[in-house]
Amino acid sequence: METRITESCTVHHAPCTNTLVGTDYHFQGQAKVYRGKVRDVYFIGEDTLVMIATDRISAFDVILPQGIPYKGQVLNQIASKFLDATVDIVPNWKLATPDPMVTVGLRCEPFKVEMVIRGYLTGSAWREYKAGARTLCGLALPEGMKENQKFATPIITPTTKADEGHDENISKEEIIAQGLVSKEDYEQLEKYTQALFQRGTEIAAQKGLILVDTKYEFGKKEGKIYLIDEIHTPDSSRYFYAEGYRERFEKGEEQKQLSKEFVRKWLMENGFQGKEGQKVPEMTPEYCESVSERYIELYENITGEKFMKSDISDVSERIEKNITNFFTHNL
Repeated sequence: METRITESCTVHHAPCTNTLVGTDYHFQGQAKVYRGKVRDVYFIGEDTLVMIATDRISAFDVILPQGIPYKGQVLNQIASKFLDATVDIVPNWKLATPDPMVTVGLRCEPFKVEMVIRGYLTGSAWREYKAGARTLCGLALPEGMKENQKFATPIITPTTKADEGHDENISKEEIIAQGLVSKEDYEQLEKYTQALFQRGTEIAAQKGLILVDTKYEFGKKEGKIYLIDEIHTPDSSRYFYAEGYRERFEKGEEQKQLSKEFVRKWLMENGFQGKEGQKVPEMTPEYCESVSERYIELYENITGEKFMKSDISDVSERIEKNITNFFTHNL
């Protein structure tokens, strides 16, 4: 669950289109609000959360200045489908999805680590490896690996959950030694992470995709561990197309992929990596639409279903109405 507090946002339409880049709702029983990089989380009473997947997009731990049309709907609906598809592995926080961009669920106490699991050497792990690192989160990596090479078995490379700034890589031993998670709980999180990744890998393979890496977040409620937040979305995961993977790998070519990595690459090509003094390049309406199309492409590929665009003529009002109706009939 994202619990990073950012500057208060207000609802407005970004220039790209009718995108939801912030919320400022006041629901009955509302206790507090957390605004993460992408999600706004409303705490209702003692036991309930309302998580709104906004159209904000972040990269390098920076919220970019423009919203992406339908991004929140894509994320929320993919996460909802995968939560339902993995409930036999681990209980999860989801109770209902009263709006295409909203999930209502159980309020859990989040663990202070994110469970990142990698099936392939790519992204930030590859960048570190290429720079000479041969250990990652306390795990030894073999010599002679190439970009996008499959690991013999998936590796778990957890990160801390920073309230502000960057999440940091951390080893299992450090997590336990610092008391971030107990040894017993951490070993259970590892088992859940491996099983979820295996299930996600199998579902992706059925759709001609490779689940390359992803992250899971867990929480605890009344002594029981729950899967929380999103799962197997393009914000939390990386997918390659299976067709052509081997040929591209052997030729050292870039993989055809569905993930947010294309946004990171565009930013890097335009001189931005989230470092001090760097400026986010201009996100034109055309660029925002192209990113939206990539998100919708991933939705349709990973779910095998056509994406049905919701009415965004007044997305803020629609969400407020749907959430209010839900609580009126369910409390």
